[in-house]
Amino acid sequence: MSPRRNRPKAAGSSGRSAEDDPAGRYGGWQSTESWQGEEWSVRHVAGASAEGKTYRCPGCDQLIPSGVPHVVAWPQYAGVDDRRHWHKACWNAKDRRTTRVQRSRSAPRF
Repeated sequence: MSPRRNRPKAAGSSGRSAEDDPAGRYGGWQSTESWQGEEWSVRHVAGASAEGKTYRCPGCDQLIPSGVPHVVAWPQYAGVDDRRHWHKACWNAKDRRTTRVQRSRSAPRF
């Protein structure tokens, strides 16, 4: 019987790349969805990795507070500047929302 191997295998020997890891760097998984005739890359972000950052959701135009789990979506062939952070519920309801979100008069304009 062979002794147990105590050292992890080298990164190149497993045959998997970092992009094959479904958990990813941000604690969530990444998938591809079709929306508005485009393919979108969608990454679910854990709340712990969003600590210290706030984002504005394009679905409801409200802030996503620091530490709240959410979704990051961008067109598959777009750059980093096209990423948008959505509440999970807003991303799931994106087809049921109107094209123009209207703010109240007292809402801040960011």
